[in-house]
Amino acid sequence: MPLTNHTPDTLSLKRLFMLRSSAIVTELGAIALAIGVLGMTLPLGPLLAIVLVHAAINVFTWLRLQRHPIVSAPEFSFQLALDTLVLALLLFYSGGYTNPFVSLLLLPLVITAAILPQRYTWLMATLTIGAYTALMFYYVPLPHMNMAHGGGSDFGMHVLGMWFSFLLSAALIIFFVVKIANNLRERDKALAEFREKALRDEHLIELGTLATGAAHELGTPLATMAVLTNELCHDHADDPQIKAQAQILRQQVERCKGILSDLSASTGQTRAEGGGRVAVDDYLNAVLNQWQQLRPEVAPTHHFAGPQPAPQLMADKTLTQAIINVLNNAADASIDHVDVSGRWSVEQLTMEIRDRGNGIAAEIERTTTTPFMTTKHTGHGLGLYLAKSVVDRYNGTLEIRNRNQGGIVIRITLPLSRFETTP
Repeated sequence: MPLTNHTPDTLSLKRLFMLRSSAIVTELGAIALAIGVLGMTLPLGPLLAIVLVHAAINVFTWLRLQRHPIVSAPEFSFQLALDTLVLALLLFYSGGYTNPFVSLLLLPLVITAAILPQRYTWLMATLTIGAYTALMFYYVPLPHMNMAHGGGSDFGMHVLGMWFSFLLSAALIIFFVVKIANNLRERDKALAEFREKALRDEHLIELGTLATGAAHELGTPLATMAVLTNELCHDHADDPQIKAQAQILRQQVERCKGILSDLSASTGQTRAEGGGRVAVDDYLNAVLNQWQQLRPEVAPTHHFAGPQPAPQLMADKTLTQAIINVLNNAADASIDHVDVSGRWSVEQLTMEIRDRGNGIAAEIERTTTTPFMTTKHTGHGLGLYLAKSVVDRYNGTLEIRNRNQGGIVIRITLPLSRFETTP
């Protein structure tokens, strides 16, 4: 869930709402137990009025969360302060510091210390200590219990109340504080992932800048090479061998110019492959054919399967290049053994590219998709990194693992909902 819409304080206030609802029920039950079962004479009117105010605060909290889910730390601290004051008033009318449940005043302080900055903890500590101190001097004493209702001695019931108070405090801490700690861990994990993504995006911006500059600088030498190859074809028109080689060189130069032209034209844009929708199986075959034109020495085996008619999608050139990068890595590892499989459903597309190379050492398995990390003598360490960045952009996954038969398998999973698809 987005951090901007569900802050830890928001989730904590939602849990405080549930905790307060349980507390209100418990307060009513405690009053009924004390009066109906233990036969104690308590000021019923003020106690019920305080519980009613507590319930009104909880209703206001629920309405406030429905209208505006963002919660600030000061507001959450204020909510805890209200609960502290309500509890102090209940204790005032039920024995003050002699009430065995007086230790519950520590619960708001524990919650504040767990999730809020230190200054709020000091404020809450001041409030709880002040409330406890006041209850030592100002309170309505608890009346003696009616022994006819089966009550034991006052001291025995006080000890039993202390045990139950301890049990209740432990349960509330487990329910509330532990879940808050989980929220904070999830927040820290989300922030770490966000920082990692920001760092990855920074690398991509740097690479994009370098690629744009390279495209601009390579234009002149490629134009010179194109002129020279044309002159070679003209000057050696009578030599079929040299002419044929010059024509191949000219074709490769034109291909390089076309790639640079696409790179310059697609900077900062998403360009659809072929300009329109294409069926998933046709797209996979087109990518494989395009790669084989670049690597004619490779003869991969492939198997594509899925429900027909296959869903259609708008695939951009960055995804095509990402798949080609993975295929190139597989061919570099084992040129004679490259296996490509693809499976699709209405929801997602899964590709697996396998080779029979030397595999990946365990100590570098987790760093294979980091920039400039390579195990090849002539590699730059960008192929898998760029491929994973593109797959991540579509909320997909790219997994790399060693095969039992030798080599590695790279699995690319893409949710088709991220593309403009039609069945």
